[in-house]
Amino acid sequence: MDSVLRKVVVTDWTFPDLSIEEEILAQQNLSLVGKQCKNAADLIALVSDADAVITQFARIDSTVIGAMRQARVIVRYGIGVDNVDLDSAGARGIPVCNVPDYCMDEVADHTLAFILASTRQVVPNVLHLRTGLWGIATTLASMQALSNLTVGVVGFGRIGREVVHRLRAFKCRVLVFDPMIPSEQIKEGGAEAAGSFDHLLAESDIVTLHCPSTLQTRRMFNTAAFAKLKRGAILINVGRGDLVDSAALMAALESGTLGGAALDVFDPEPIPRDDAILKMPNVILSSHIASASPTAVRKLRESAANIALKALRGEPLPNIVNAVKA
Repeated sequence: MDSVLRKVVVTDWTFPDLSIEEEILAQQNLSLVGKQCKNAADLIALVSDADAVITQFARIDSTVIGAMRQARVIVRYGIGVDNVDLDSAGARGIPVCNVPDYCMDEVADHTLAFILASTRQVVPNVLHLRTGLWGIATTLASMQALSNLTVGVVGFGRIGREVVHRLRAFKCRVLVFDPMIPSEQIKEGGAEAAGSFDHLLAESDIVTLHCPSTLQTRRMFNTAAFAKLKRGAILINVGRGDLVDSAALMAALESGTLGGAALDVFDPEPIPRDDAILKMPNVILSSHIASASPTAVRKLRESAANIALKALRGEPLPNIVNAVKA
């Protein structure tokens, strides 16, 4: 690396500090500048002279990317990259990288926690006991064993495969819909390939989402999709909030089309304080924390810093998601 002091910027973060990133980058005489950017003006001022940009949730749109005079890489803290304009970055020749493998176990575990809590009605029964009552808090029909159910998994990437691996222990039927994966691979992974998205909807008692947010998948769970589900089915979403049409979700819950939902992601985030979903008794909520564990967060931060370091060294980059050659 040349003697010029290179600058890596972090646009926003949810960690206590940036000490892990600082330790990695300081060893290579790199300057790290972090700012919790609140708007486009903050972002433009921060990234204009950056050699590498690391971002978490800040919206890196075409205007922000256009202000980057010398950036060699944009790195996303996480798997999804829907907050980064990939086309604009590609047009500028800036590779965008993610960290796709840092939290597979955590998210898969969270998915199973949601599924089991929903089928065994854990939350309603806890609340029931806390009021001083005894007995089943819900109808007997809502207390289900997974071995009697069909679970539909949308998306068979790293996390989807881990979810299927865990579900096999519960002896349920597992259907997978992923048009990018050959049915033979799905079968080898321990599941049955759904013939179509509609086939998965019609057959599943539980549907869990593990696909990225793309033009093809955004709002894929809309009014039409909910109408094709088994009545009383349960929706699990630990993927991306915009995979689900929020208004259609509320309507499905209120009508009984959906028997329940368990959600870690939302559209928008954070959930507005007056959102009716916060009061739905058949909905379990968590605040986009499915990926969280000390091990996962450390791996995420180390990976992001090391990708920035590789870019400034001129080394091949891993996990480029916008087809730009580094």
